[in-house]
Amino acid sequence: MKRITSRRNPIVTRYRKAAAGGANEIVLDGAHLIEEAARAGVPLHTIASSPPGLELPGVAQLLRRFETAGLECWSVTDEVIRAMSPVQSPSGVVALAARPVVVLEQALERRPQLVLVAVDVQDPGNVGAMVRAAEAGGATATVLAGTSADPFGWKALRGSMGSSFRLPVARAGREEALRALRAGRIRVVATTPRAGRSLFDADLRGPVAFLVGAEGAGLSDDVIAGADETLRIPMRGPVESLNVAVASALVIYEAARQRNRAR
Repeated sequence: MKRITSRRNPIVTRYRKAAAGGANEIVLDGAHLIEEAARAGVPLHTIASSPPGLELPGVAQLLRRFETAGLECWSVTDEVIRAMSPVQSPSGVVALAARPVVVLEQALERRPQLVLVAVDVQDPGNVGAMVRAAEAGGATATVLAGTSADPFGWKALRGSMGSSFRLPVARAGREEALRALRAGRIRVVATTPRAGRSLFDADLRGPVAFLVGAEGAGLSDDVIAGADETLRIPMRGPVESLNVAVASALVIYEAARQRNRAR
């Protein structure tokens, strides 16, 4: 392996640019996330490890495998890996990978569609947890609409635990997302804290897309007005609302339950 001892090395700069939201590359921190990306076919560009990282179970074998396959591998100091990784306490192994690009229309092709649409959800941790819950519950795609956080930013990736590499995850403007759902003849359901039909009284067996809104504010009135139906998750008082990732999991799992029961 080649060695890097300076934080000013161009490779280190490349990692830092990607962590800041570079257009073409993403930073993966941790052997698990790197493995998940590789299994999903995401092209890896380079990988680096510090001495403590090499002592972690499986990391040395992981690097040898990638190096044998021709991937650029680096041995770096603890100081350098802290500069390369955006995580406050780096795992000791990081990689650069190509940013996945999913075309919205392609993400909506798998039938019967069960789609989670996050509208203006700005917390990356919530975005990652939503993608993870969507995959676990059997969703066919997730769409990040409006000003939602980058699903391939490092915080969101850590929250998704690899789900963002396996489940189609597309980004779109709010109107663009709604147009694509209409074109695909997918029923659009807006979720609200109190208004609309109870989640457990709705028929969710057909193609459906759930719109979930931003932390605190929820969905705007115009987005709700553009939906085919409004649903609420029954809650006992004095609870007023649920975390957006929790709400997402509940609606996806209820739709999956109904579909499984119908089969």
